[in-house]
Amino acid sequence: MSDTAATESTDTVLEELDAWLTDNWDPDLTVRAWWERLGLARWSAPNLPTNAYGRGLPRQDAVRVAQAIERFGALPAPGGLGLLLAAPTIATHGTQEQIDRYVRDIVIGAQSWCQLFSEPSAGSDLAGLQTRAVKDGDEWIVNGQKVWTSNGQKADLGMLMARTDASVPKHQGITYFAFGMVQPGVEVRPLTELTGRALFNEVFLTDARVADTAIIGGLNQGWAVANTTLANERAGLGSGGGSAAASVAIPGTVGGDLDKRAGDFVAARGPGGGKGTAKLDDSNQDESTMRAAMGGGARLLIDVARRNGKIDDPVVRQGLARLYTWGELGRFNGLRMKAAREAGTDIPGMPNISKLSMSHIMRLSRDLGMQIAGAAGMLHAYHGEDRASLEDALPDPAVNFITELALLAQAPPIYGGTDQIQRNIIGERVLGLPKEPNNDRTTAFADLPKNA
Repeated sequence: MSDTAATESTDTVLEELDAWLTDNWDPDLTVRAWWERLGLARWSAPNLPTNAYGRGLPRQDAVRVAQAIERFGALPAPGGLGLLLAAPTIATHGTQEQIDRYVRDIVIGAQSWCQLFSEPSAGSDLAGLQTRAVKDGDEWIVNGQKVWTSNGQKADLGMLMARTDASVPKHQGITYFAFGMVQPGVEVRPLTELTGRALFNEVFLTDARVADTAIIGGLNQGWAVANTTLANERAGLGSGGGSAAASVAIPGTVGGDLDKRAGDFVAARGPGGGKGTAKLDDSNQDESTMRAAMGGGARLLIDVARRNGKIDDPVVRQGLARLYTWGELGRFNGLRMKAAREAGTDIPGMPNISKLSMSHIMRLSRDLGMQIAGAAGMLHAYHGEDRASLEDALPDPAVNFITELALLAQAPPIYGGTDQIQRNIIGERVLGLPKEPNNDRTTAFADLPKNA
């Protein structure tokens, strides 16, 4: 497909969307009712296949759909890891019955998801996970610990990786479950970050249960399923991905937003929550901060530099140009991926490259932002009741956001696979460089040495 034809096709979709929004958006609807209307019309996740409540659009076109919904002034689709990770994974590996059971509730915002992958001794070496699932009739009994679980405190379900066979090499004995978070035996403990917020959690599983029918992709086939989740994570979090899955209204039954008025959340979008009646809370502010940095970090810093007189500093101007250039590179890489997929090909390693670029952009935004903010950037409020007072005291309220971005910037190079892991994947799987010698793919997991 030519670039002109692709543009015309996308424009046609956006025209259809605009007409649909004109006929259907009603700010007086509840969040639940609006998201059901949006999701069942296949606008919540248009990148999903048509049998999974989507439209089969490329990721970049799906990003444009999301941007158009926001520009129109309607409440965007439910954010979070359900839409970003669980839905495309289940659409790829699940049965149609599982798609109808799980993906439908994701696109209409009825259930929220978290990711139960990392463990205290299995982060970068994810296949070394030790959480066990033991068969008990039609169910599995799960015991173990997970960590760095984003929004686990507000999740209905989790993407759980658990070891179901320790007698085979570690990559072969893992199963992927759709796991219920609201049940006895599940304890979620928040982890406070440098920002003072608690996006991440540690989760303790003690004789928790999950149905055999909740296995996604087959027994002991979880590693392949997890790689689909990780690929979507890196593509979504990477530069040019378009979103960090942030959401103002919280999907699912635990967050408590489904029965609130949809229009109240529209005015709350953006760093700090705006002036609407709905505000970003501690669990989704970090996501919103990163999304704003990725989507318009250069524009934000340019505006602040203009207001405080730093815009004429040649070093600051050079930094702003560099930040803008990296953002544009991410956008063009996204367009390259779209063109390649429309031509039936791929660009190996691009999700990993995008993830590395995102980490670099966050570091650039941190350093340049603090340079622009000056001494005021050293002030930060770690508790909700202090944040409004600090914004009132600062010479520019946006400085509060810049400081929060600087504190958050340490996280992206770690989560979603560290920068070192991304480089290893590019070296081994794309460039064909030799792997580090080990026997973990031939030795039973039970026989491998474990961390003390």
